[in-house]
Amino acid sequence: MKTGTIGVDEEQDDDLFEHYRIVVDPGQSLVRIDKFLQDRLPNVTRTKVQDGIHNGFVKVNENTIKPNYKIHPGDVITVSLPEPPRDTDVKPENLPLNIIYEDEHLLVVNKEPGMVVHPAFQNWSGTLVNALAYHFQNLPQMPGNEGRPGLVHRIDKDTSGLVVIAKTETAMTKLARQFFDHSIERTYWALVWGEPAPPEGTINVNVGRSPKDRRVTVAFPDGEMGRTAITHYKVLKNLRYVSLIECRLETGRTHQIRAHMKYLGHPLFNDAVYGGNQVLKGTTFSKYRQFVENCFKIMPRQALHAKTLGFVHPATGKFLQFDSELPKDFLDVLEKWENYVKYN
Repeated sequence: MKTGTIGVDEEQDDDLFEHYRIVVDPGQSLVRIDKFLQDRLPNVTRTKVQDGIHNGFVKVNENTIKPNYKIHPGDVITVSLPEPPRDTDVKPENLPLNIIYEDEHLLVVNKEPGMVVHPAFQNWSGTLVNALAYHFQNLPQMPGNEGRPGLVHRIDKDTSGLVVIAKTETAMTKLARQFFDHSIERTYWALVWGEPAPPEGTINVNVGRSPKDRRVTVAFPDGEMGRTAITHYKVLKNLRYVSLIECRLETGRTHQIRAHMKYLGHPLFNDAVYGGNQVLKGTTFSKYRQFVENCFKIMPRQALHAKTLGFVHPATGKFLQFDSELPKDFLDVLEKWENYVKYN
């Protein structure tokens, strides 16, 4: 499973292995398991599935099977496919960095939307880590996270906002401990569909990988699955069909805010993974629908920004607090909604 102690900080989590757990639907017809998995696993060829079956990485009801096994309704399929091997040597790239604070121990970067934090499968270049490797020499790495120098935590490609980078081994260790202890103070601003009620509250609901799709995080309100996840939210502005909210993280699970707001019935605006890329509130009139679609084009990502970040400086012991401006796409969409509500 996951190695090292790098913090997730809401948005991203990469395991050493690709893990899946699929429960076959009651109405599923009898088909070969290699064909069944090829149709359901992202970026996985039938040959890779067959190799995984031969090597014991695929099991049905906890038993090893052959590629020609035909699945039955109710079968529980577990898959543990190794990721493609990757080169841990990071290629330095002269990419712009928006550094808002720097000293000899650490720096804080305001990451632009669309930039991947670290090299990984299908994103080996153009990442924040590639830029860090160009601008800084000999950044430390957490054990088990080779190829990710300086990273203590990370946020998703399409989430903008603040990321702290360690420049020394001591800074990395002490910052990582604060993330582990949940003592880091983090707030995110998000645009969500609808008007959450009450306008201020706490979501204390477990979240974890979806049994049907490991790329998606889902809520487990019964508490029997998933991991503890706590999000404190507050509505900052109601805009009739959408709301600007602030979320303060007490824990930092993968996609925590996105999953929690989906659970409340208020997905993030234009969040394709969690259903926010459809018109969920408002009229069906073509004029309104066109307005929403124009907003989607302006901000072709989930409306989520890591707004503030606070932590104890690993060398001085002083508490540091940083704030960041919303990026242009977020500001533009927010302005359009404010004008729409005002004039319609």
